[in-house]
Amino acid sequence: MSVVARVYGYPPDHNAGSEWMLHSMLRPLAERGHRVTVWLSHPGSIEKSYEIDGVRVVPYQEGTDFAADAQKADVLLSHFENVPLVSGLAAARRIPVVVICHDNFVTSFHDAAGADLVVYNSEWIRRDGEIFYARYPDEFLPRNTIVVRPPVIAEEYRTEPGDRVTLVNLNADKGGELFWQIAAWTPEWRFLGVRGAYGQQVMPPPRLPNCEVVDGVPGKEMRAHVYSRSRVMLMPSIYESWGRVAVEAFASGIPVIAHPTPGLVESLGEAGIFAYRDDLNAWIHSLASLRDPKNWARASRRAKVRSDELSAAPDLGIWCDAVESLHDPRRRKSFHPGGQRTYNASGVGAS
Repeated sequence: MSVVARVYGYPPDHNAGSEWMLHSMLRPLAERGHRVTVWLSHPGSIEKSYEIDGVRVVPYQEGTDFAADAQKADVLLSHFENVPLVSGLAAARRIPVVVICHDNFVTSFHDAAGADLVVYNSEWIRRDGEIFYARYPDEFLPRNTIVVRPPVIAEEYRTEPGDRVTLVNLNADKGGELFWQIAAWTPEWRFLGVRGAYGQQVMPPPRLPNCEVVDGVPGKEMRAHVYSRSRVMLMPSIYESWGRVAVEAFASGIPVIAHPTPGLVESLGEAGIFAYRDDLNAWIHSLASLRDPKNWARASRRAKVRSDELSAAPDLGIWCDAVESLHDPRRRKSFHPGGQRTYNASGVGAS
């Protein structure tokens, strides 16, 4: 079957968490033998078509034939700002459309209305989606919904932790300013700041000798260039619907200190160390605790256990089955018996 996606950017040129989540979901479809093509809607540094893990990517510079390709697709897919365009094409040609919701913004839920399949990236986003759609008539609702937590193949990220306190993406919303404040107050630690894929990056004051800033790297290089150098990961984000970087760090047993956004509370579970982003002392205290090798070892064990729990989840299998059911009417009937149905990450009907 032919799966065609239209999105803003894609790895390895664009390395935000949403794009790596999308690739982690398209990759197993390609492994099942489906033809998966991604068309980009924004210019990037790669100008020629390329393939990554069986997924064909067409850069914006070559993207003039997207509409023609979309009309021949068995399933169309999108997220963020491309959803209205893709949904319009799908409706005109009666092609099933899949929408991935990475956040609980009203625009995301509104644009996903009526989609054949809506994928939420966490249970709390699913709950907010159901609250949103409860106010509208049935014809406005997504026909099916599932939860797919951003898939992280742990063995692709697992390494021996290093000695740095790390923040990935130094923009203000991710906690760039707080990161450098923590560094200034804890000179006994060495800090690693990784430039992000988006947002104005907050650079460290020039008089912080314990700090290093490196350019962002593709997801496949995070193990070698980031996690192998990190002993603690910080995530003082003002908003995270899930927090993929934290889960990637957990694969190596790297403790994560995070601001308790609903997404990070769900993704990190009991393995997370939480501190409010406006409480500098809480972050300093948490880091001081992790200087003790015994405390760090306990936190590291909890991180590995949580990584194993998430790795064992059947989300990707449920996702692939759901997409395939859109193309095969017989499987479609068996996937959601009795009409509209919501499925959670375990595959059990939730509502």
